[in-house]
Amino acid sequence: MYNELNTSTRILMGPGPSDAHPRVLKAMSTPLIGHLDPEFVRIMDEVKSMVQETFITKNHLTFVVSAPGSAGMETCLVNLLEPRDEVIIAVNGVFGSRMVDIAERCGAIVHKIEVEWGTVVSSKDIKNILDDCPKPKLVALVHAETSTGALQPIKEISDLVHNAGALLMVDAVTSYCGVELKVDEWNIDAIYTGTQKCLSAPPGLSPVSFSDRAVKVLEDRKTKVQSWFLDLSLVKNYWGGAKRAYHHTAPVSSVYALHESLRIVIEEGLENRWKRHQEIHQILKMKLESLGFRYLVNEEYRLPNLNSVFLPEGNDEAMIRSKLLNDYNIEVGGGLGDFAGKIWRIGIMGESCTRNHVNMLISALQDMKEFKN
Repeated sequence: MYNELNTSTRILMGPGPSDAHPRVLKAMSTPLIGHLDPEFVRIMDEVKSMVQETFITKNHLTFVVSAPGSAGMETCLVNLLEPRDEVIIAVNGVFGSRMVDIAERCGAIVHKIEVEWGTVVSSKDIKNILDDCPKPKLVALVHAETSTGALQPIKEISDLVHNAGALLMVDAVTSYCGVELKVDEWNIDAIYTGTQKCLSAPPGLSPVSFSDRAVKVLEDRKTKVQSWFLDLSLVKNYWGGAKRAYHHTAPVSSVYALHESLRIVIEEGLENRWKRHQEIHQILKMKLESLGFRYLVNEEYRLPNLNSVFLPEGNDEAMIRSKLLNDYNIEVGGGLGDFAGKIWRIGIMGESCTRNHVNMLISALQDMKEFKN
């Protein structure tokens, strides 16, 4: 016999997912209806409208990919790139590297801006690469690099990209609904995010948005999009238009949850939510540093909701992290790539961004005899 589901109640303070609001979990238990039911279509319309509001955009082609943030990344790249297109991609962590991999699979010619992990790309870096590749089709940046906790400036780079005639694509998986993000004001042409970070919905969906410039590129394609499932020319008719065209069976319960989580964000107010993440970050920073933790990213470019820190000398990070999980039910994340085994990634995102979460983590460390500070 298989066992009944009976998971532990964790305090989620890793790089994602974050804790879900009880209202979101309740929404997931709403009875199923058909994915083309008029009532569900109305819910889809409201989700689209709320995604536009939280992205701060009027882009008509705004919808939710029925897959996690990595599929949002792939949606942007496979639709906008064709073989032999030139693209510039900034790599300062794991997720910039993933964009490179996908772009190369599209047959694009990739020009990489590689900077040290934990740092960000500067306007000078962009200018230098544009000397080598003056007419790229697309420039892609990770706004909030989850592997390092670095927050990439976007607004100051946007004009450089557009003056070169390129589209600007942004990964906002860990920044959406947690820090300032203004799609229209910053002239972002393609953006994707996930639901499980600062939005505090279950993982498995990816809100995306495309500017009119990006839509024109899609319409002018000379080759088919390499992915049938992610082809915007097909899926856009499921999320918009007078008559919804069947494309796939949407994950109805996940859309219910997303609808409720977006309602919660809008009730709080985006600017209030950004402010809350910054305030709780400052409290966490003060308490971590008092215990001897040291931050990876310089303060100027530090992502408040994903704190990458070195433990005090003499601590086995994996052992301490394991004891936090097993003895205190608190999850924090380990390092990735170059920082595997070297740092923790502590998330204070959405419903996990409270004074109480900070106090629980700090109290657990102070209580743990194995932790050396």
